[in-house]
Amino acid sequence: MNLPTEIFGDVVVVHTPEDLGGDSAHDLASGLACLDRRNVVLDLDSTESLGSGGLTAFLDAQERLRALGGDVKIATGNATNRKILEITRGDRLLEVFDSVIDAVKSYQ
Repeated sequence: MNLPTEIFGDVVVVHTPEDLGGDSAHDLASGLACLDRRNVVLDLDSTESLGSGGLTAFLDAQERLRALGGDVKIATGNATNRKILEITRGDRLLEVFDSVIDAVKSYQ
């Protein structure tokens, strides 16, 4: 999977796909493992379907990056995705921001 990204200093913003379940979640996990930055913001605004595989990919990436001195943060203004993160308690394990800009700034 070719993930669309943007670089802001030592932070990479990854724009996640429309569907994050099944194979696409596995592809996301593989893509996140190949990133050359340790500070990652996942932009979920375009994601319409967020499954358990996507959440697992987020947490696996967070564990790997924290071991390297980095982190994963979530940016989404999408009410459905925020609700999914709340119900699964993902918002207690991952920092969630309303915008990409706020998430990127939190690394400074």
